Amino acid sequence: MDLFQAIRERKSIRAFKPDPVPKETIEEVLRLAIHAPSAINLQPWEFFVVIDEEKDRLSRKLIKAYREKQISCSPGTVKPLPETYSQRGIVTSEHMKPYLEQVGVSFEQFINEGSCNFYGAPVAIIICLDDSFSKARMVDIGVALGYLVLSAHGFGLATCPIGLVTEYEDEIKDLLNIPENKSVIIGVAIGYPDWGNPVNRFKSSRDSLDKLVRWI
Repeated sequence: MDLFQAIRERKSIRAFKPDPVPKETIEEVLRLAIHAPSAINLQPWEFFVVIDEEKDRLSRKLIKAYREKQISCSPGTVKPLPETYSQRGIVTSEHMKPYLEQVGVSFEQFINEGSCNFYGAPVAIIICLDDSFSKARMVDIGVALGYLVLSAHGFGLATCPIGLVTEYEDEIKDLLNIPENKSVIIGVAIGYPDWGNPVNRFKSSRDSLDKLVRWI
């Protein structure tokens, strides 16, 4: 697939077919993802791939934790957002709601429980970072994530990065036996898209360059 085409076409998918993804395909996606650049070639990313019954167990544990703790998706800000950013979030949620109405679910339930269920994807990838690194190395994780989602798209797979799962890090580490010195940075749902689900007709918009770029 042409790289520019993949960048333009790829979007987050929030309804997946239950069809299993061959292990070999996931391995190929990850082989491409680890070509991402990192500071001093430290390659600080670690991937925990969860499939089959273990993935179902993980989803059940996270949904249970969400219902008990009620920690919801949020932008993770440390102070109030400027209007420019908050408005983008409002517009995105408003544009998504008509599709959710077609499947009869509220925005809050869909986003929160859907995130904990990896939107029904058959594969969940948990990306971790050793706690010997500073938060600066999260940049490297982000670059690898970008490579991962584009590589998956090239194989006809769909993805959705999921940040909410970091709020339930203890539950994830306990179930998956992830060492204490590893920090859960982000999760990724991956599988074949269910194009029959109205939710997948939604695609978020992007602002124009004049609002995002300054030429010096």
